[in-house]
Amino acid sequence: MEKQTVVVALGGNALGNTPAAQLELVKNTAGAIVDLALEGYKVVIGHGNGPQVGMINNAMAYSANNGGNTPEMPFAECGAMSQGYIGYHLQQAIQNELAKRQSNIKCVTVITQVVVEKDDPGFSNPTKPVGIFYTEEEAKKKMADTGDIYVEDAGRGYRKVVASPLPIRIQELELIKTLSDSGAIVIAIGGGGIPVIEENGELQGVSAVIDKDNASARLAIDLNAERLVILTAVEKVCINYKKPDQKELDTMTVAEVREYISQQQFAKGSMLPKVEACVKYVNETGHTALITSLECAKEGLRGTTGTIITK
Repeated sequence: MEKQTVVVALGGNALGNTPAAQLELVKNTAGAIVDLALEGYKVVIGHGNGPQVGMINNAMAYSANNGGNTPEMPFAECGAMSQGYIGYHLQQAIQNELAKRQSNIKCVTVITQVVVEKDDPGFSNPTKPVGIFYTEEEAKKKMADTGDIYVEDAGRGYRKVVASPLPIRIQELELIKTLSDSGAIVIAIGGGGIPVIEENGELQGVSAVIDKDNASARLAIDLNAERLVILTAVEKVCINYKKPDQKELDTMTVAEVREYISQQQFAKGSMLPKVEACVKYVNETGHTALITSLECAKEGLRGTTGTIITK
């Protein structure tokens, strides 16, 4: 029987806000990913980079504007840097875990460009939170000093927002497919991919962050993957979250997801992009999507936990 392809989108809880914290956290991440590979799945991994790309961008800007020798660094290049360093940490942790289990499966990171439309409405309405959290007072000062936009993010504080255009095409798709078909665990579309536009047949980077759940759905659709798995901080999707009548959901149809969205059940900065990405994937492929926690990934694919989204 041919192996099924599973695209796994890793949420921020699987990574850290600092290199040291990330190195420790990805050990658990690696264990869950290797579990899936040893279960017989072809595993392709997408991941976020919101904290990391914001950290790199802030550090570069601070140095450039405070007498350092660092040049101003375009946001696309900051995204590429975050892809490289997160990919390195994940790849190394997965390789170490594979070696412990005496597996000869390989793991590789693909620096991935994702084509977006240059007139995407996201460029005129920045919505993607990046970087660290600030108090309202700190955010107001930063807006006054820099002209950047900061918004409240899911009750956790204020963060800078940048453009978040929709992914149109994954430039390295065929390479990712070839590597996955060869049996390798592939880490790709880091941070949603480096956003690029096409002008006169040439690619060029743009200042934006593509939502990693949207990009993972695009990758899963284009690979014709049998499952999209979005790993986050909770075992199951909830409605009436953190209220006395909170309810965990085992399954949702596309119609039910849309009804819950109309009721504003899902926070914009956290669960909303995840369920929207699942709806897109399910609608276009007819397959099912899964949202669960990192620790429950294997059990979720076996159907014993998590929230399954069906057509």
